[in-house]
Amino acid sequence: MKPYALNDITLMQYIMLINGMSVSFGFIEIPGMMATKVGTDGWITILISGLITMAASFITIQLMKKSPHGTLFDLLKQKFGTWAGRAAAILFALYFLLYAYDGLIYTVRLIKGRMLMETPAFLIMLMLLLPTYTIVRNGLRIVGRYAEFAVFISLWIPLVYMYTVKHLHVLYLLPILKGGWQPVLSAVPGTLFYYLGFVSSIILYPFIKHQKKAPIALLIANSLSILSYLSITLICTMFLSPDEATIIHQPAIYVLKSIELSFIEQVEGLFIAFYAFIFSLSWIPPLYFTVFCLSWVMGRADHRIPLRLILFMIGTSSIFYIPTYDELEKISIWLGESGIAIEYAAPSCLIALLWIYGRVKTERNQL
Repeated sequence: MKPYALNDITLMQYIMLINGMSVSFGFIEIPGMMATKVGTDGWITILISGLITMAASFITIQLMKKSPHGTLFDLLKQKFGTWAGRAAAILFALYFLLYAYDGLIYTVRLIKGRMLMETPAFLIMLMLLLPTYTIVRNGLRIVGRYAEFAVFISLWIPLVYMYTVKHLHVLYLLPILKGGWQPVLSAVPGTLFYYLGFVSSIILYPFIKHQKKAPIALLIANSLSILSYLSITLICTMFLSPDEATIIHQPAIYVLKSIELSFIEQVEGLFIAFYAFIFSLSWIPPLYFTVFCLSWVMGRADHRIPLRLILFMIGTSSIFYIPTYDELEKISIWLGESGIAIEYAAPSCLIALLWIYGRVKTERNQL
């Protein structure tokens, strides 16, 4: 019997967790980032970054196939000793904690700036942390079910953007590659930030019911992320002129101002309210992964104690200090740089290391 069978997740939940973590706040930010750095050719950068992410994701899956009934930490412990497993678990705990904190601060700033201007930021933070504790404390199965709920309740959002079709100008996309390949390729490292989250497979893989279908599920999750980013970037690019796109903050929300519905006054307000469920996937699953890693290090099955400690520290610190937008941007840069190292580079290095380890062990046995 698998050691994690009592808390297993379905392939649909696996897809929603991976896709939700990557799309979350990237859906709003990526059109503006593409307009500033690439211009109207941003959709090409998104495609290239998406293909790179797919390749890195499949490398991660190949790594986890070496330990189908355990996490990466169990694999490292088995091959190199307890110290290697604990070191990796602590490293990933810190990474997922940074991921979750970045998502929390971004959401607090967005809600305060767009909806609750008069509400203190620490109160918004506390309102977010209370349901977070309720969900995370009950384990991965509940986190997976929440991810399904968050995605399905937000499926109406892409349909709303269809109302902007009459305002789109396809000619804004032309000519293609007007600045050559250099701007397109130079923006790829920064775009990879918006695809982060797939490395959670190192924890999710042993929980999946049908592990043989995990590569297909990961392909679907990454394809949904690429499709989401492509659609919103193309809509914003064709809605705004090239000059407007570079000066308007969060174009994905701005274009909603053109939509007029008889039964609602401000579509963008409703969008933010419902999209908060998607935002929550940028911190709820990472917080679970954080406490899972810490519990693994301590050898405890109960993750609620580290969860309470982390949430208490975040909630208490928010009373005295909330990062500004400039500081949040620095946090995102740190997350992006560490994410490229941990999610894109580390799995390939570990596979190479395990291959060398296997060859050396085989040669020693033959002596």
